[in-house]
Amino acid sequence: MAIIELNNLWKEYGDQVVLERLNARVEEGEFITLVGASGCGKTTFLKMLLGTESPSRGQLLLDGAPIPDEPDESRGIVFQRYSVLPHLTALQNASLCGELDANRWLGRAFGATRKAIRARAVEMLEAVGLGGALDKYPHELSGGMQQRLALAQALIKKPRILLLDEPFGALDPGIRRDMHQLVLDLWREQRLTVFMITHDLAEGFYLGTRLWVLDKVRRDAQSPESYGARLTYDLPVGDSQKGTLQAIARNVHDTSRLLQGATP
Repeated sequence: MAIIELNNLWKEYGDQVVLERLNARVEEGEFITLVGASGCGKTTFLKMLLGTESPSRGQLLLDGAPIPDEPDESRGIVFQRYSVLPHLTALQNASLCGELDANRWLGRAFGATRKAIRARAVEMLEAVGLGGALDKYPHELSGGMQQRLALAQALIKKPRILLLDEPFGALDPGIRRDMHQLVLDLWREQRLTVFMITHDLAEGFYLGTRLWVLDKVRRDAQSPESYGARLTYDLPVGDSQKGTLQAIARNVHDTSRLLQGATP
């Protein structure tokens, strides 16, 4: 059975259609990279997987049942901007989820429970290469280190599904390469199913086992919000022929201009 199924999935906000007629099956352990024009609904789709947005029509299934309508420990997420708390150290940031689970009123655990939570946090920080920065605050960490910390936060509860919303967009090229390798290592070691948004086609083909392209195939100049984006390409990572890449890049670029009101 597929871990994730999209059955005629739609997302609408009133008269605005964001996504329409999405159909796909994702097996456990796949790495799906998503590309598409700005504003075509990539982040909205990730939010539906997370549970902070609900489908308007159709089905979004997890293990054959409707996906929970609120976030839970089965799904972790990392955003482009560093989602870490500035007043907490790296170790405190990584421990926070466990502390809140242990005591939602005080946000702190005690005794053996606290010791176990901190041990797990240290283990996770070491796994992402931050074993030597446990007591550092976010402002003392580089951008790449802060994103490693965000990954540790997302993975601390051992989710089955990892959602990445342009996690490397703000990083320098050299740091991005290091983060690519880290994510691939974590994906393999923890047997994750990953959905990652990127604007970089080469990055999408390098990291993913499948590349999804979201695009509006129907447009109405008089009513631009009447139609939503669809899944126009679903390519295995090996299908990286130059012509295919150029066609996707050209289409995404032209669609972005149209969505921004420019003349193509």
